[in-house]
Amino acid sequence: MWVQQDAVTRQQLYPSTINEDMPPVNIESSDDAKPVDNGKAEKCITTAMKGLETIEPLVRSVEETPEPISTEVQGSIPSWVKGNLLRNGPGKFEFGNTHYNHWFDGMALLHKFTIAEGQVTYMSRFLNSEAYRKNSERDRIMMSEFGTLALPDPCKNIFQRFLSRFEMMDSTDNANVNFVKYKGDYYVSTETNFMHRVNPENLETLDKVDWSKFIAVNGATAHPHYDPDGTAYNMGNSYGSKGALYNIIRVPPEKSDSEDTLHGAKVLCSIVPVNKSHPSYYHSFAMSENYVVFIEQPIKMDLMKIVTAKLRGKALSGGIYWDPKQETVFHLVDKRTGEVSPVKYHTKAIATFHQINAFEEDGFLMIDLCCADDGGAINNYLIQNLRKSGEALDEVYNTICRAFPRRFVLPLQLTGETPTDQNLNTRPSSTATCVQINKDKVFCQHEDLHGDDLYEYGGLEFPQINYGKCNTRQYRYFYGCGFRHLVGDSLLKMDLKDKTLKVWYQKGFFPSEPVFVPSPDAVEEDEGVILSVVLTPSQDNATFLLVLDAKTFEELARANVPVNMAYGFHGAFNATP
Repeated sequence: MWVQQDAVTRQQLYPSTINEDMPPVNIESSDDAKPVDNGKAEKCITTAMKGLETIEPLVRSVEETPEPISTEVQGSIPSWVKGNLLRNGPGKFEFGNTHYNHWFDGMALLHKFTIAEGQVTYMSRFLNSEAYRKNSERDRIMMSEFGTLALPDPCKNIFQRFLSRFEMMDSTDNANVNFVKYKGDYYVSTETNFMHRVNPENLETLDKVDWSKFIAVNGATAHPHYDPDGTAYNMGNSYGSKGALYNIIRVPPEKSDSEDTLHGAKVLCSIVPVNKSHPSYYHSFAMSENYVVFIEQPIKMDLMKIVTAKLRGKALSGGIYWDPKQETVFHLVDKRTGEVSPVKYHTKAIATFHQINAFEEDGFLMIDLCCADDGGAINNYLIQNLRKSGEALDEVYNTICRAFPRRFVLPLQLTGETPTDQNLNTRPSSTATCVQINKDKVFCQHEDLHGDDLYEYGGLEFPQINYGKCNTRQYRYFYGCGFRHLVGDSLLKMDLKDKTLKVWYQKGFFPSEPVFVPSPDAVEEDEGVILSVVLTPSQDNATFLLVLDAKTFEELARANVPVNMAYGFHGAFNATP
């Protein structure tokens, strides 16, 4: 049963963050949006909302726009903004009479907003993946996705259909998560072993690239990190007779020839899971100047269920579960040597999809991430849930634990003389704690990177920073989406100096992940613009590209695009001369 807590209970639950005089947020029926305890996990913060607007049009199949079209620009885009905003996400959710079950399953639709001389053009193309081709040719779902099992081909006889259940499930190449860059080339990526190299100028699908042809991994994340020289780091699992391994991957920055893709990639090191048959699911990882930081969280994968999913007639997603009894473990890997630190940094059970930044200072490693106290949300993003309305939609939203930005402080200079059972964090004005339990274990408690006002906006996800200037370094600002709905419904700028927010919000508008573009002569960290694609489910063909002044967070312009789009995931800005 979901109950809104009174202020006294909230104060007990969140003594360092909750202001019992926190103002309400008016949504439709003017009910308060306040943190509540859902009873699922200690301190799991949800947001009680009523009268949420339906977002069914944001998870509806749309048409591609393969030729560039003009947009109507209102306001003024700075003349120095030149380049392509590339976006990735699902755009088709059914073939014939078969439909996908999970938001992550939709066919990849690639978007490009070209900005030049204050004007914007738009185009989009479906990724020409094997999954898309096979599904289109037969007008039915032929390849399984994360939350959808492809049914046996009805053209086969009953015996052939029975035998097909014993075949291994093919990995999908439906790369619908992000645009990533290796050796100067753009790829679209998901979390399997397949990526596609694409032409960023016309979104043409060029090459299908298989990670497992270069290194012994069965997949890789869609969120690599980069050193200033272009060296890329990523993570991917490998599975063998003895169970799973987590692998840190390094890809060199330069090509050896024009046909080079992932040549020269190497596994920097491998990390053994706490439970080899139940490794952790991870969507991304963190990186500081000298370390890759892998977060082994209690979102677990039951490998036996995953391997037998097809035989049992179940989707892969059925093998992923949340185990709140497990602690979260931070693993540190030296980027130069591949040495894994013998010291493991533990914290309580948390779930994280996206890290904000990580940096080293004064003998500590600070890791900032968006995290929640319950990891069940991944199974709530079924398309049938996203398409609900009225009280049914409210109920789905109100059961999801919200994600908030937090900082963990990890001490690096531990010796045999380091005292145990006392807080080692000596950083001024930091409330995070780190206590050495024994020579190989430190237990950490986070500090919040926000004030009370962030509760009004449903937490923060899709975090972004001025990556070129601030990644792996001390920084002041980050940007993200507020989530007073199942998808982002506001844009937020957080100032870490005093943990204050700047907000862009207009009722009925749903902005995508903010992308920071620095101005060419920038001196300060937040000199530039924020780009975000904003969708309007209550209106037809009412999408627009929003341009905000990153410093003031005031709207500079919007480019109205007369097409419908589905809500997407991630992207990148490709600057042009």
